[in-house]
Amino acid sequence: MSTMDKVDGRVWRFGDSIDTDVIIPGRYLRTFSLDVLAAHVMEGVDPDFAGKVRKGDIIVADWNFGCGSSREQAPFALKHAGISAVVAKSFARIFYRNSINIGLPAIVADVDASEGDSLSIDLDMGLIENKTTGKTFKIKPFPPFMLSILKYGGLVKHYLKKRPRTKI
Repeated sequence: MSTMDKVDGRVWRFGDSIDTDVIIPGRYLRTFSLDVLAAHVMEGVDPDFAGKVRKGDIIVADWNFGCGSSREQAPFALKHAGISAVVAKSFARIFYRNSINIGLPAIVADVDASEGDSLSIDLDMGLIENKTTGKTFKIKPFPPFMLSILKYGGLVKHYLKKRPRTKI
């Protein structure tokens, strides 16, 4: 298994109803290149975001993150750009499940964090610590099967590592 027990990163702050067309605009959906998608991630709300985000960063948002069309490219673009987790007060259902399926933690929580703060998320304990302010937030831990999917890096990797090996 990977070491996805803890996530540490710098906060990028967004508001309500960040839709998938803002996360990855439709004009970039003709490509299969994750590099191209990552280069344009969040372009609809911050055209310079892709150039500023670093590996391990965390998005903290308000209500209804990932609403809109059910494009799977949105969580892929975020993860490939370096986002290690998304924390929001609520998620669109399909975005939430797509994120878990690719190994990107989508955490439902109301966290007091400003852009640039440093967060530490303990997925096993169900805790988020804002290292900048010293505040700690209790979150509902993921069920064991979802935590296992996240720790393996996504549903496909989870399946491939968990299934019994057969000889042909």
